[in-house]
Amino acid sequence: MKTGFNNEKYLQMQSEHIRERIDKFGDKLYLEFGGKLFDDYHASRVLPGFAPDSKLQMLLQLKDQAEIVAVINAEHIAANKVRQDLGITYQEDVLRLIDEFRQAGLYVGSVVLTHTSDKELAAGLKAELEKKGIPLYYHYRIAGYPTDTDHILSQDGFGKNDYIETTRPLVVVTAPGPGSGKMATCLSQLYHENRRGIKAGYAKYETFPVWNLPLNHPVNLAYEAATADLNDVNMIDPWHQQAYGEITVNYNRDVEIYPVLRQMFCEIYGSSPYASPTDMGVNMAGFCIDDEETVSEAARQEIIRRYFSTRNRVIAKLCDPQELQKQEMVMKQAGVTIGDRPVFSRARALQDETGDFAAALEFEDGTIITGKNSELMGPASAMIMNALKYKAGIDPSRHLIDPENFAPIQRLKVNYFGNQNPRLHTNEMLIALSMTARSNPEARRALEQLPALAGTQSHITSALSEVDQSVLSSLKIQTTFEADKV
Repeated sequence: MKTGFNNEKYLQMQSEHIRERIDKFGDKLYLEFGGKLFDDYHASRVLPGFAPDSKLQMLLQLKDQAEIVAVINAEHIAANKVRQDLGITYQEDVLRLIDEFRQAGLYVGSVVLTHTSDKELAAGLKAELEKKGIPLYYHYRIAGYPTDTDHILSQDGFGKNDYIETTRPLVVVTAPGPGSGKMATCLSQLYHENRRGIKAGYAKYETFPVWNLPLNHPVNLAYEAATADLNDVNMIDPWHQQAYGEITVNYNRDVEIYPVLRQMFCEIYGSSPYASPTDMGVNMAGFCIDDEETVSEAARQEIIRRYFSTRNRVIAKLCDPQELQKQEMVMKQAGVTIGDRPVFSRARALQDETGDFAAALEFEDGTIITGKNSELMGPASAMIMNALKYKAGIDPSRHLIDPENFAPIQRLKVNYFGNQNPRLHTNEMLIALSMTARSNPEARRALEQLPALAGTQSHITSALSEVDQSVLSSLKIQTTFEADKV
């Protein structure tokens, strides 16, 4: 894959910068960790070269100094809130994250339940944590948060929260998703540490928006597209501009909350260590972009993909149409249209030519392979088959799957599962290809090309079944499709 981001430089710069921030606060820093620690595929898509586990690898360079505090909102437990990308509840994800952290060699010190009103809600979580030897602390909803600082910074505010026992200089506060209460947890600890005579510090680690890129840079616009459901807006940090005369980018929620945070810092410490929201951040990603055009084009493609994803969700009535309007606005700001996605244009052209649904896949070198509906396969299956033949150097007109391996699957689908459509989905096509590969060397050679599909782009002009979406995702093909075409 063509890269535009220097991952090794990033790991070094980021870990060094966090060490400097720890030193600034006398060896105790609470670091609010935004975004995904594992599998950060958004960052790897818009910053080609950024490894999906870069944040984890960066923390591993600090593992002797760091401990993890995981935060979960009691209201999310009560609502059985689910991580859509993984299909598991936030409570399940906290337990998963603990196992992942430990397996990677990081120390998990505790879990915090925020917005606690009924401790019994977390009885199951507490029991699972006890098995792992991890304490559960309780924090409560505070009247007047975040504006009534007099009440918040009192025994009836943060004072009623449990004090989290920590043992290491870097405390990484993370959560399964937004709205968990990471910032409030950090601020509560600053209050409690100060009462114990410890001048602990606070910092925030968010990859996006990238503070030292322009406001309308494609990478920052791609962040707006990714958070359209949250209605986040990138904006110039007015506090930073006033303090330093420099233009930096932050997002609306941090800019809006900064005056309150500054007041809290002043009341806890006597003064604020930060003159702006940008000062609170520690993100070094913007310094590690080596190829501006590669990164910009990757971000523009992400914006188009996000548009199609939201469009499909609107059609399925899974989100408000205003979310799609936000995506359309971001596309205009980025100066892109759906026609700027080469696989979209090629798939649509083939559909116009054949009068049936079509698909297109683009390799990094710009080669585009297509596929279309047939009696045996849908467009996504045909596209993958043709792409595998291309990578294996096999004549595209050659049939690799024995018809005898097609027929049993089709009979099973129609006669026993009641499907009206006998065409093979991607998983079924790959199973049939695997069966043929036992005796057909060409089929075996084609199957061996599956890893070469990772990072490619594709578009399908029809709706895509959940199983096809899952297979394409597993193959790491970055796919768009049109849910209103059935």
